[in-house]
Amino acid sequence: MTTTSALIDRYVDATLRRLPERQRPDIEKELRASIADAVDDRLDAGSDPADAELAVLTELGDPARLAAGYADRPLQLVGPALYLDYTRLVTTLLATIVPAVAAAVGLVRTLQGGTALHVIGDTLGAAFTAGVHIAFWTTLLFVVIERVPALRRAPARSWTPDALPEPPSRRARYGELVTETVLLVLITTFVLLSPVVSTETDAAGDPIGVLSPWLWETGVVHLFIALVVADLGFSFAKYYARWNVPLALAGSLVGVACAITLIWLAANDRVLNPAFAEAAGWPSALPRWINAGLVAISIGTLVHAVAEGIRRARRR
Repeated sequence: MTTTSALIDRYVDATLRRLPERQRPDIEKELRASIADAVDDRLDAGSDPADAELAVLTELGDPARLAAGYADRPLQLVGPALYLDYTRLVTTLLATIVPAVAAAVGLVRTLQGGTALHVIGDTLGAAFTAGVHIAFWTTLLFVVIERVPALRRAPARSWTPDALPEPPSRRARYGELVTETVLLVLITTFVLLSPVVSTETDAAGDPIGVLSPWLWETGVVHLFIALVVADLGFSFAKYYARWNVPLALAGSLVGVACAITLIWLAANDRVLNPAFAEAAGWPSALPRWINAGLVAISIGTLVHAVAEGIRRARRR
């Protein structure tokens, strides 16, 4: 057996430094014996001693990686055994919590009387902060699970073909498309006719529209209808065209824009016409409840738009 050299000593020391104290004596004996045997084999084959040592240590590789193997310590942040669970949890949390936080902050800032610029800024800031926290703390949790043996003793959940998602039938998707089209026609007709068709009239006999005149004065009503029509257009495109990232992203953004616009209008009491509520004798709390219902529906639509985009991406 060959005698040790300074190069081998340096390599062994670099490896042992990264191991727990109690493991070092046994691993040192094993490592030195393994190196010596490999060097002897090369010497028997006619190699120069210095070249033999260099070749053997090169084959062993980085001492840090070798020490991780001895200690059964992962060199990745989240390993293959937990990676799918990690990505699924992060995706689910981002798709549900971030939109909910953004909608809640936007609603609160609007009710506090903030300007549109401040509401948008605070909403985006809250969404970004929530996303960062979700990503950081979820990653930290899985890093701890990966590195603490007591937390990963449970056997991995076995996968079977029964877990495969059922593909949605084309007939069901067509039914959804027809439903969306009918609802759009009804809603658009109601919105466009509301200024001229009403159950209430003023002293001059002119109809009092259900919706706020501010929507027409500012042109916001036309913007909102355009967004809703565009959203329906993307629904048709998703049904007839081949799925792709730009199409999915654009459709999701339009859906989010529709929901946020309605949230902003309802939170600022810009949907209903106060004159109509007064003429119809509505209780003072009814408009607030209607606005709150519109906000709740919009938040649900917002979450659904994001979740639908993620679901389609996973299927591809």
